[in-house]
Amino acid sequence: MTVTEGGTANLTCRVEHNDNTSLQWSNPAQQTLFFGDKKALRDNRIELVRATSQELTISISEVSLSDEGLYTCSLFTMPVKTAKAFLTVLGVPKKPEINGLTKPVLEGDHITLTCVTSGSKPAADVRWFKNEMEVKGAKEVNASGKTFTVKSSLRLHVNRDDDGVAYTCRVDHVALTATHEETTQVLEVHYAPYVEIRQSTNVPQEGQYLKLQCVPKGNPSPDPVLWTKDGGELPDMDRMIVDGRDLTFTSLNKTDNGTYRCEATNHLGTSHAEFKLVIYDAPTTPSPSTTSPAPTLPDTTGPLDSKQLNSAVTGNRDPNELKRATDHALIGGIVAVVVFATLCLIIVLGRYLARHKGTYLTNEAKGADDAPDADTAIINADGNHAHAEEKKEYFI
Repeated sequence: MTVTEGGTANLTCRVEHNDNTSLQWSNPAQQTLFFGDKKALRDNRIELVRATSQELTISISEVSLSDEGLYTCSLFTMPVKTAKAFLTVLGVPKKPEINGLTKPVLEGDHITLTCVTSGSKPAADVRWFKNEMEVKGAKEVNASGKTFTVKSSLRLHVNRDDDGVAYTCRVDHVALTATHEETTQVLEVHYAPYVEIRQSTNVPQEGQYLKLQCVPKGNPSPDPVLWTKDGGELPDMDRMIVDGRDLTFTSLNKTDNGTYRCEATNHLGTSHAEFKLVIYDAPTTPSPSTTSPAPTLPDTTGPLDSKQLNSAVTGNRDPNELKRATDHALIGGIVAVVVFATLCLIIVLGRYLARHKGTYLTNEAKGADDAPDADTAIINADGNHAHAEEKKEYFI
């Protein structure tokens, strides 16, 4: 049987076919606890649960590590019969302690955090967490009697990013079935300030409002901050208002051009940031003109559709009038193409007819039409072409 330290252990011994012989429970020191229903040892933690001729059950409350061992149930027959049960007691680890942290810690310091827990049996498992993310530490286990003391060390090189970080030492153990023991320490890191300047508008123009915000980061917080212009004091405190860390211009003009500097200081150091202010001319309103105004595109930040683009380019003319003009242009183009194709066809045909026109001579003999047959026509024919009839043939 296994029981957690401080819990309750129930020991039960049963026997069959007993002839009313009493049963007995004894502890690892061979001290009799109960003989039948008779209590033999003066210990208020040990109580009788059930006693019959076939069963003897006792309970041990508030179990301690000293109760661990081999318990014996005896039946006093001839010979004596026994049965044994080993009671294992789990040592519950104590709440862990974190040592080695001093507050505050300076940026750049090397520190070692040590987590210690004692009283566990078997040895507990100790883990480190940095903002719920596990980090590895160096573990050391030492035996102390029946229990163990477990120590885990975590070495850190501290920087400003560790300011406000929570380091947790968590103890896991088989005796802690429902939860775990843990201790958390939050680091406080002191570091010199770092400064940046943010502006309310990217293109400052004459007459506009402008705010420059000085954002220092340091621990302790560097308050207040110091604003200067071109290495000296601010020239016009009526239009330049310093409110905490902000420098506000109520109405810009060209005389405000220059380099503005924000300086922040704490006991660890001083830091500054600079901002070069260049003021642009305010946009001017165009004078009236007799020429027709250029078409304006719709005021939109997205792409224009075809209807918006046509309306802008044509100066918002009547859509039906535009459609009729488009149709007339299309018909004129088609007619021009047909006329050009017809002229090309006439030229090609004329060149073809001129190339195939010619004069040909035939060798038909005179009077061959009157010959009764071909042989007679050949015999009667002239033997040369001196009197051959010139015939012309035309190919159309």
